Amino acid sequence: MSSAAEKSRRNSETAAPEDAGDVAVAAPKPTPRRNDSASLAKEIAEKLTYAIGKDPATARRHDWLEAVTLAVRDRIVDHWLASNSRNVQSGAKRVCYLSMEFLIGRLLRDAIINLGLSEAVRDALSAYDVDIDLLETLEPDAALGNGGLGRLAACFAESMASVGIQGFGYGIRYVHGFFRQEIVGGEQVELPENWLAHGNPWEFERRERSFEIGFGGKVTTIEEAGKPPRQVWRPAERILAVAYDTPVVGWKGTRVNTLRLWSAQALDPILLDAFNSGDHIGALLEANRAQSITQVLYPADSHLAGQELRLRQEFFFSSASLQDIIRHHLKRNGGDLSTLPDKVSIQLNDTHPAVSVAEMMRLLVDVHGLGWDESWDITKRVFSYTNHTLLPEALETWPVNLFERLLPRQMQIIYAINAQIIREATQKGLDGAKVSAISLIDEGSGRRVRMGSLAFVGSHAINGVSALHTELMKKTVFNQFHELYPERIQNKTNGVTPRRWLLECNPGLTDLVTEAIGPGFKDDITKISGIDKLADDAGFREKFMAVKLANKQRLAKTIEERLAITVDPTAMFDVQVKRIHEYKRQFLNLVETVALYDQIRSHPEIAWQPRVKIFAGKAAPSYANAKQIIHLANDVARVINADPSVQNLLKVVFLPNYNVSLAELIMPAADLSEQISTAGLEASGTGNMKFALNGALTIGTLDGANVEMLEHIGEDNIFIFGLTAAEVAARRAEGQSGREIIDASPILKGALDSISHGVFGEPGRYNNLVDNLYGNDWWMIAADFEAYWQTQRRLDALWQDSDAWGTKAVRNTARMAWFSSDRSIREYAKDIWDAPTSV
Repeated sequence: MSSAAEKSRRNSETAAPEDAGDVAVAAPKPTPRRNDSASLAKEIAEKLTYAIGKDPATARRHDWLEAVTLAVRDRIVDHWLASNSRNVQSGAKRVCYLSMEFLIGRLLRDAIINLGLSEAVRDALSAYDVDIDLLETLEPDAALGNGGLGRLAACFAESMASVGIQGFGYGIRYVHGFFRQEIVGGEQVELPENWLAHGNPWEFERRERSFEIGFGGKVTTIEEAGKPPRQVWRPAERILAVAYDTPVVGWKGTRVNTLRLWSAQALDPILLDAFNSGDHIGALLEANRAQSITQVLYPADSHLAGQELRLRQEFFFSSASLQDIIRHHLKRNGGDLSTLPDKVSIQLNDTHPAVSVAEMMRLLVDVHGLGWDESWDITKRVFSYTNHTLLPEALETWPVNLFERLLPRQMQIIYAINAQIIREATQKGLDGAKVSAISLIDEGSGRRVRMGSLAFVGSHAINGVSALHTELMKKTVFNQFHELYPERIQNKTNGVTPRRWLLECNPGLTDLVTEAIGPGFKDDITKISGIDKLADDAGFREKFMAVKLANKQRLAKTIEERLAITVDPTAMFDVQVKRIHEYKRQFLNLVETVALYDQIRSHPEIAWQPRVKIFAGKAAPSYANAKQIIHLANDVARVINADPSVQNLLKVVFLPNYNVSLAELIMPAADLSEQISTAGLEASGTGNMKFALNGALTIGTLDGANVEMLEHIGEDNIFIFGLTAAEVAARRAEGQSGREIIDASPILKGALDSISHGVFGEPGRYNNLVDNLYGNDWWMIAADFEAYWQTQRRLDALWQDSDAWGTKAVRNTARMAWFSSDRSIREYAKDIWDAPTSV
């Protein structure tokens, strides 16, 4: 073997996760851990003793949790090292996924199931009379996301590992992350989420992977004889981004990828001179300012300080990630940056990392000395951008003066890109308003940088996340860009990982499906369609609904423990859990709840079907109307649950602090899934997929992925109501108010009067929410109420026929395989990333 080949072999065999490190040292490879229960039991006891310092006789549950985690982690590292060796040997293209959120949830059960260790771990712990189910509930939820965006990123990361893509996630290691929600007096109270309070056994600090990040300062021009002038950015403030790596385990552990999260640190942790002179507070100001970047997810941006911190967060993790990507590429590919797009694909998950486009250009042009045209070609070929919203405010814009003060060189580059794009547009015949629409600078509202537009022009592919959303992108927010670059926009409908959202969260249903059609669906979720033919089998249907009842009993127990509310598990569990926002229309659900309450009391002669209305979700701290909706939900629950006249026909529950672990409890227990957003505003949704996969029926509008679910599940098994996206747009254009509709509907008017007049709280407390309906009815709550009400009554009738309901529930589970994130990721790999699978 040649010396070069021998060196390559040694590098691959001794590689640490992510790459081989700075020095390759030949060393014997450790023997992979055994997975039998006896070996696990021995190692868990050793971890308890030597890593935690506890005797098994005196160890507490949290000690056992950490010991089990460390023992499982050792086995993950075996697979991690093997995956990295294959990465080095194959030279395959890496996919780098940049996201402000990775809502990964608890990791222990996820890892145990994906490694096939469920029985072995349970048996190992039984030797010590320890219950793994009790331990798992002690693991904190990583507070690294808010909702669907972050959970999608987590599903995608797991699916990349499961289908064999060399994936690498980049995000922020938030100390507190998104807030912990408590309900006090019916109102949301935001508290810090201390998920890192006792450390994180899943992560590995990578001190050698640290990069300086600059802010502020000045840009100077350097002129050298015979060379074109070059720009040099001299930041006034510099901080350090330090990497923390978490392994992401794919199905059966065949591949383990990496989630790299950045922590912000000051270059100097303390100004010693200031401290010694007596300024003990001032000596820590720089450290506190740096660390504030990674303290909290989405600081309120209703004021300038919050806006600045948000922009600092976005640039911090974008710059650190790009520096890391470039460093890795240069090390692996002989210092040639021209091949970057052939070896790396970078996916921007929404607009938060859009500043990466300008930062990549700075790194290529200013730091590595490439020409502008070559750098722009590399940038466009390496980046792709996923858009998640049609709401203009969510596309993000930043005041030019803030951007220029914080990132002066990047602002220069944005101006240069903008000039180039506008020249290209005018050459293609665009003018006037169309040119203004594609400008990266919005001149009409105080001059702001349009981050969605920057992400668009700097990417070779832009995708929506459902068929409807993608078509609406072309017609609305990116209409002019689509005219300029008609080949760039494509669709990639979202999906969810079936490992987390079926195998892990619903073991009863998993076992039933395995008993019915064998275990093949665990490897290939499309095989779950085999239970479709059993939907009309009374025996299977009975078992299916028995699993559902057991899941409902488990949720009912949690509701009683947390809220002291007793609910009947045999009632219909009608569930709407998601971020609280006016377009998601929790208010429509609550108005229908109040109307139903009124009708039950007014018409006791009707055979009303018992329902439990279950809500959960967080409102952004500065979103007043969303917080009012939470307050109303709790007020409605307080009144209805205490009223004996409804005879337990209706209960209302608001579960605080919605997170991944709570979702894993709720999704399998739901009978009815509320996906009732204003048509044309929900990009896709993933909660709709999780509910249906677990056998819930959907009531929803023709919005987001509901459209495709209708196609795959069949119109007999999903309940669609209300205006279409086109009808919503037309109604808004006409400026129609809701007053005429309300006045013509005694049921709707009666419910709104009850809300306004103080039946649920003080009179006038919710006037703002109600007045909006009488005004422009922007979210189409009045316009859609009658259709929603009638559809709910159809569901009442269906619930009476348990066989018919059970048949539809089985068909939902059987026909949801297409909505697996494995399918989504394979489409990204083929159509956008040009990356191989099963590497």
